[in-house]
Amino acid sequence: MSSPILLMLAICAVWLPALPLAGRLSIPAWLPLLVLAVTAGLFNGQLTLIAAAGLALLGMTAWTSTHARSAWQRHILLSVTLLLALLLALHRWPGFHNVLIVPATAITADARPFMLYANIDKGAAGLLLLALLAPRCHAWKEWRSALCMTVPPAAFTIVLVMGLGCLAGMVKPDLKWPEFTPAFLIINLLLTVVAEEAFFRGVIHHRLQRALQKLRGGSSLALLVSASLFAAAHLGGGLIYAALAGVAGLGYGWVFQRTGRIEAAIVLHFVLNAVHFLGFTYPALA
Repeated sequence: MSSPILLMLAICAVWLPALPLAGRLSIPAWLPLLVLAVTAGLFNGQLTLIAAAGLALLGMTAWTSTHARSAWQRHILLSVTLLLALLLALHRWPGFHNVLIVPATAITADARPFMLYANIDKGAAGLLLLALLAPRCHAWKEWRSALCMTVPPAAFTIVLVMGLGCLAGMVKPDLKWPEFTPAFLIINLLLTVVAEEAFFRGVIHHRLQRALQKLRGGSSLALLVSASLFAAAHLGGGLIYAALAGVAGLGYGWVFQRTGRIEAAIVLHFVLNAVHFLGFTYPALA
């Protein structure tokens, strides 16, 4: 089985119960699958030893950032964790050979060229942040409550972002179902959306909100900072694209604050991406 598939299974396994070992010991269900994904990547040339070392280092700093004894140690380790995760997400850590799924192509005649990769580095970084640092649902009751609280702001966010995109001339309505749609949706959810939400909402927004909770307007400031950073991460697509990403980031942060669970932001982010991909020009008008 290929490394990206094993990695996506590992991400799904984050929500499974821990696997019992001898005595009272247990192991997270995602960890063996991540080890298998890295091992498979080493054998098939998708990863090198330095890539595996980067993931091991990220896992170690993420775990110790919540278990270190002193506050200053936790702050430093969290900063290192975010830096490592950013390097991996931006494909700046060496040793990864991500799989090209769809070569450069214009999905529709008036769209910009689009490429689809199964990014092991970004996906694995997202998995470690999600599993070790992000606040998650642990029971169906929490899932149901979070999703119910997400629906109204999610609908508003999707209409607002896509409406602004049309007004700005970035996209237009364009219903389609390319042959690689299932692959796009699965990869986008597990290797892109999970990673971005774990980083921007599960770590940055969550930690800022906790740090500023005694400050008047602290929650709003945490929301604005995380959305602004999310917008900045999309500047490669241009100022308008980054501004739209910032508006979307406000929506993702909104549902995250309402529910206190990363799943709400993941669901909204993925649904908005799916609506964009299936119902409008993707990624943007040429």
